[in-house]
Amino acid sequence: MREFSQLSEREILALAISNEEEDGRIYLDIAERMREDFPSTANIFKEMAAEESEHRRMLLDLFQEKFGEHIPLIRRQDVRGFLSRPSIWQFPKPNINDVRKLAEGMEHEAQRFYRNAAARTSDVSIRKLLGDLADAEAEHEHRADELSAQNLTADTRKSEDEEAKQQFMLQYVQPGLVGLMDGSVSTLAPIFAAAFSTHNPFSAFLVGAAASLGAGISMGFAEALSDDGSLTGRGTPYVRGIVTGLMTTLGGLGHTLPFLIPNLHLALIVAIIVVAVELATISWIRWRFMETSPIRATLQVALGGVLVFATGVLIGAG
Repeated sequence: MREFSQLSEREILALAISNEEEDGRIYLDIAERMREDFPSTANIFKEMAAEESEHRRMLLDLFQEKFGEHIPLIRRQDVRGFLSRPSIWQFPKPNINDVRKLAEGMEHEAQRFYRNAAARTSDVSIRKLLGDLADAEAEHEHRADELSAQNLTADTRKSEDEEAKQQFMLQYVQPGLVGLMDGSVSTLAPIFAAAFSTHNPFSAFLVGAAASLGAGISMGFAEALSDDGSLTGRGTPYVRGIVTGLMTTLGGLGHTLPFLIPNLHLALIVAIIVVAVELATISWIRWRFMETSPIRATLQVALGGVLVFATGVLIGAG
């Protein structure tokens, strides 16, 4: 990698051309990925891509005037200090708020680049163009506001925000909640059965760890294989599987870890407290995200947890 201070005026212009082309293509990628679910926001990014294309044309004209036809390929990853741009095509489903923040960061970095580049060149015409582009990038935030006003009415923004919330629910909250409930509830019986039958906290810990990891792997694969998300809008199966598997494992390990305490009675007390916290957390998530009434959510989760816990105690004590 080269230091920015080591670049010549020719190399600075070549880097600026490459930056504008890459930023424009990123905006088009965002527009294409969001076209189906967020058409108004997609229009904003298409217009911003058109502006980046115009900047690139201005830079090309100046480069050819000053240095000829051949433009060396100098990319941002070749120069130390540049932030890397995410590859939009790798995102399973870009979040609407994340891409808006991404655009703000891109414009801010471009503005800083042009300011520093203009300060390093002695050619009047190059300095003027770079300074004008820095001003243009600074105005992009205002331009984005104008485009938002044209394309994103209050009703449209509300609709898109609701769509984003729904996608977050389908892709993360629901699979995570399923995993947390399964891990927290289904592992209660084997853990407490082992504790009451062996009277050995570490044996209960081994059973709990095995049950939690096994349940996490099983639930992860089950969720990943349930559907590919193309029709349901639930996102990629890999992400859902990972979220479900991790939350299942965490749900089981929460009340497994207390059995590392050597004293059985103390371990049982701590584990029961952890179980109560887990069930309360699940009830809160169901109320907060699933629009379930607090009383109903608490009764549903608590009843299931108590029944499974009682099953484990009865089997272990018998």
